[in-house]
Amino acid sequence: MDPTVSLQLGVDRSSPVPLYFQLSQQLEAAIERGALTPGTLLGNEIELAGRLGLSRPTVRQAIQSLVDKGLLVRRRGIGTQVVHSQVKRPLELSSLYDDLEAAGQRPETRVLRNTVEPASAEVAAALGVAEGDEVHLVERLRLAHGEPMAYLRNHIPSGLLDLDTPRLEATGLYRLMRAAGITLHSARQSVGARAATAGEGERLGEPVGAPLLTMQRTTFDDTGRAVEFGSHIYRASRYSFEFQLLVRP
Repeated sequence: MDPTVSLQLGVDRSSPVPLYFQLSQQLEAAIERGALTPGTLLGNEIELAGRLGLSRPTVRQAIQSLVDKGLLVRRRGIGTQVVHSQVKRPLELSSLYDDLEAAGQRPETRVLRNTVEPASAEVAAALGVAEGDEVHLVERLRLAHGEPMAYLRNHIPSGLLDLDTPRLEATGLYRLMRAAGITLHSARQSVGARAATAGEGERLGEPVGAPLLTMQRTTFDDTGRAVEFGSHIYRASRYSFEFQLLVRP
């Protein structure tokens, strides 16, 4: 059964708002409130158009706008499927793993590299160690509902905690730190944006040149010691940062 049949969909032809946009907004709201859950297959576009008295191109444009936002995906031989709502991450000292869980997503981690290497000048400055000292490098791909969300590259001081691959794939890095008795206290962070390279696009399921969000963070414990330096990239189509701005007194 077409899941959109149970939704109260309709358009106002007297409104100056384009019909496709009215429909896309209603479908997006249904996804956000959980009426259309991840994995749900939408029905035939022709049937939806006929039910709403719209042209097929109008319905197709509404669907495509949600595909462009990353809320729907067209799968060959399967149809149009709900992926998930965009993750909106507050800028606070939390991990992506915890934020995905809090947003009702199903986080999954694939460890791409887990090794020890000499600290570069940038990493050494961030962690407060000498250039060339051994540091732990962990590279991970973070997914939600099976879709790539972010590529995470973290450097951690050598010997700080046990970082075996099975544990890294089972939970988040900050959870492992807390379990090891490390009290996370503060972080210095910068957020930016740039276009995806060929390698990044392939890794994250985005075309070359697609917009990516970037984040660098140095995290400190309650003694002021740097415990990790992260350099992460996120799919802008799946992910956004939220800021709360206050007027300075």
